[in-house]
Amino acid sequence: MMKKNGYNPLIMPAYVDEHLPFNMSPEPAVMYLALKKAAHIDAAVNDKHIIIAADTVVVHDRRILGKPADKNEAFDMLYRMRNDHHDVLTGVCIIDTYTPRKICFYDRTSVFFNGYSHAELTAYVNTDEPYDKAGGYAIQGTFGKYIDHIDGDYNNVVGFPWYRIRPYL
Repeated sequence: MMKKNGYNPLIMPAYVDEHLPFNMSPEPAVMYLALKKAAHIDAAVNDKHIIIAADTVVVHDRRILGKPADKNEAFDMLYRMRNDHHDVLTGVCIIDTYTPRKICFYDRTSVFFNGYSHAELTAYVNTDEPYDKAGGYAIQGTFGKYIDHIDGDYNNVVGFPWYRIRPYL
């Protein structure tokens, strides 16, 4: 998204422990994880910079669904969400050493799934797509055909709420 909008970012993965220190509700949890990632990169960079870190979770029935560990977990997550809706929350933390400022916020989008058969779901979890994605799917991937509609920002579901981030650049 940044390149599409005229920016040439340096992408630096933040390898941090993503376990929460205590039981948090989803909104502070995604902001905490985004802040943890941003602080990790900030500590590694000496020059003036703007860091944008994000973390996305899926919330269904008040339960945070992260990245599925295996086929059974991916199947279970997606099976429970069929013919239902869930929220996608993306926490963002921006560290700008030019101004200087640190800003954290989150964005929420509701996603409504259609029904899908046991066979369709089994075929999907046998692909590589579900395993590095919160909730086990990517809206921009092959599972997108099972999405009826969304209420909110499509880019937030992708994991980068561009229109909320853009004003800080």
